[in-house]
Amino acid sequence: MSLRPKGLPEVPEQTAAVARAAFPKGSLPIRVRDRLAEVFTDEPFTGAFGVRGAPGMAPAVLSLVTVLQFAENLTDRQATAMAVRAIDWKYAIGAELTDTGFDPSVLARFRARLAEHGLERVVFDRLVDHCRDAGLAGAGGKQRTDATHVISAVRDLNRLELAGESVRAALEALAVAAPAWLADYIDVAEFAHRYGPRVNGWTMPSSKTKRDRLGQVFAQDGYAIVRAAYDAAAPMWIRDVEAVQILRQVLVQTYYLRTDTRGREVIVKRDADDEGVPPGRHRLASPYDTDARWAAKGEDLFWCGYKIHLTESCDTPAEAEAEAEAEAGRRAGPRPNLITDVHTTDATVPDVKATTGIQQRLAERDLAPGEHYLDSGYPSADLVTAAAKNGIAMITPLLADRSPQAKAAQGFAKSAFRIDWTTRTVRCPEGHASTGWHPVTQHGRDAIVIEFAKSDCGSCPVKDRCTSAARGNRMLTLRPKEIHETTTKADPLRLLGVRGDLVRGYRGRRKPEGAGELRPHRGAGRGDVEPAAR
Repeated sequence: MSLRPKGLPEVPEQTAAVARAAFPKGSLPIRVRDRLAEVFTDEPFTGAFGVRGAPGMAPAVLSLVTVLQFAENLTDRQATAMAVRAIDWKYAIGAELTDTGFDPSVLARFRARLAEHGLERVVFDRLVDHCRDAGLAGAGGKQRTDATHVISAVRDLNRLELAGESVRAALEALAVAAPAWLADYIDVAEFAHRYGPRVNGWTMPSSKTKRDRLGQVFAQDGYAIVRAAYDAAAPMWIRDVEAVQILRQVLVQTYYLRTDTRGREVIVKRDADDEGVPPGRHRLASPYDTDARWAAKGEDLFWCGYKIHLTESCDTPAEAEAEAEAEAGRRAGPRPNLITDVHTTDATVPDVKATTGIQQRLAERDLAPGEHYLDSGYPSADLVTAAAKNGIAMITPLLADRSPQAKAAQGFAKSAFRIDWTTRTVRCPEGHASTGWHPVTQHGRDAIVIEFAKSDCGSCPVKDRCTSAARGNRMLTLRPKEIHETTTKADPLRLLGVRGDLVRGYRGRRKPEGAGELRPHRGAGRGDVEPAAR
């Protein structure tokens, strides 16, 4: 399929006349076409199309239809129907009143083409750039970031269902790719009976013994398929079939092969305490979505899928601007809150891993905030220091001191000790000087371990308020000087998210005036999902 860049077609006169008459006050599709037409162009998509072949539909039109489809929460079939029967949609895409539209599969293929070529952010980036150029967003303001969960569009499978469904998926793929080869290695009738319908926990035996036996059958069938695919006589390309690779990984993460005392091969289902299981970030959850992962947040939220991080502006009108508006007799309305960045990760990726990337993308597009409001999952001492160097103040709860004394708010925390960086000594609240200053690397980060003498700590009258360590002396772990001073000398209320009337938060805490509520991704699950609590 080829592409001849031409952008959105001109709106036919008859379509414009009917649309204006039908919607005298306008509608969302009409306003999008009138004000944002320059956002939807063909040129950014040229790399996803060839130079030969029949020309396809303009990406500009399909992009606009996709945006309207998302805005109105429509299926592909409903969206294409709207492009035929809705006058304002015809106006938006520049279609004649007699236009018969296009097949719903065009939208699915268009999205797949964008994902394949890494162009899924093109329209969003162009829209944000347009808003920035229009003065609706810019660098130096206030922005906030939070995450919500995105449920994968696959069934939730337990480990037994996953093993059986992975065998079924491999059989389905091989039946299409190499039916003759497959028939030589399996009993087609038996496997068709066992794996014809999808593997479903509701139809499995209720007895644990029978379910364990069924799990052994799934494992034996799976190993038979994988071994046949990797046999020297099998065509090399068989083992490269994606479903076979997925089955191989599911078998490794679910079962363990060992040899008994008689030399017989025994298949054992893995247990976390005995054979061990892979960490959640590497463990497949479905043979049909290899990127989806199981994750949990707190005690109430448990899902299979992804996590999406949304960043939005939350500026309030400047005081001088509001006064000028008041003097002119006009009411100063709040600026719109605009989504400035969207970032999707695996469900198992911690929020702190996304902070740097979010701030870098905002800075690259001249949208770096002066104040970045985040919850406690996003910051670390290193990130706060690095952001400050780039002119970004992170307004976020930050537990700079993770000692047991600080967490319990009892005894002597790090703030009770006086640090002399020049002489590399630390004095405790009782005036005793440290005897050890040891630069180390902990979890890939530079740190300094401070040690006090056992003789000083052993006879100290307030030892019970300082340490309960079995070794008998207090030890401190400090970060390098610059990071330590950034997290301790900064306004502690600011680091806790409190600065005047600006407090970052969703539940029970105040937030920047006019910030509204950060709405979750429309595809985030079954119905509307509130931002996850921290």
